Amino acid sequence: FDIEAWMPGRKAWGEISSASNCTDYQARRLGIRARAGAAKDGSSAPVFVHTLNATAVAVPRIVVALLESFQRPDGSVVIPPALRPWMMGMDVLVPNAKVA
Repeated sequence: FDIEAWMPGRKAWGEISSASNCTDYQARRLGIRARAGAAKDGSSAPVFVHTLNATAVAVPRIVVALLESFQRPDGSVVIPPALRPWMMGMDVLVPNAKVA
């Protein structure tokens, strides 16, 4: 499964997160087992677990997508409403004044 964000500079969608079901492949290589329950004979034999392989968020890609999508001509960046609760009350990022 992939999560993508629109990247105007590319004029295309770009992957920002990915997750894969590796079934028991990684567990067999790593020897990861668990007791899943009683087998037919009454024993509880360990079985290989199924694993997921995932990235949380590709930070540089999400920053590019946010800047390209929300930057104004003056260089300021509007914070999308969904992110504002984590921005300590800011709704716009303003660049520092240039030093002469």
